[in-house]
Amino acid sequence: MAVETRGYAKGRATRRQIVEEATALFAEVGYRSASLREIAARCGISHTGLLHHFPSKQLLLAAVLERRDEVDREWLELERGEGVEALARLVALVERNAQRRNIVELFTTLSAEATSSAHPGHRYFVDRYRETTARFSQAYGEARQAGALLDGIDPDSAGRQLAALMDGLQVQWLLDPASDMPRLVREHVECQLRVPLPKARPQ
Repeated sequence: MAVETRGYAKGRATRRQIVEEATALFAEVGYRSASLREIAARCGISHTGLLHHFPSKQLLLAAVLERRDEVDREWLELERGEGVEALARLVALVERNAQRRNIVELFTTLSAEATSSAHPGHRYFVDRYRETTARFSQAYGEARQAGALLDGIDPDSAGRQLAALMDGLQVQWLLDPASDMPRLVREHVECQLRVPLPKARPQ
């Protein structure tokens, strides 16, 4: 049983390493240009060994995207809040992303590629943007209900604008790391509120 347990643990560790190396390579060259053989080489395993864990490139992409969302969901759940608190948490997420260049590169590269309906990540990004803008709009709506949102600010439009701003600033930051994404997002949100935006802790 001990040998079997060690085998399972080794298999999980190998899967994690494959996902990590795939994340890095997808960010560097894009999904289409990335090679499973290159990922296997980076992991120090054979191509056949990689296929044992991920029989196709599409399944590996799904695992990479799932892992990214899992990490962000866990982090966002550390300090749950509504309205202004939720908006502050989103600003803290931008601060956190400024420390994760490889993740930002991955998201930016794949989201651009996935605008094609033929891309295997197309449905994922369509659904993700729908969920993201809905979550942002909900936070603005809660802020309005609490009397914290300025008159004339539409929660639905504000949610979409915030998502677009965050994504656009990520591209600028990748091209010019001196760009201060967190400050610009914070200033944008604060200009829409009647109250100061609290400082959330970016664990």
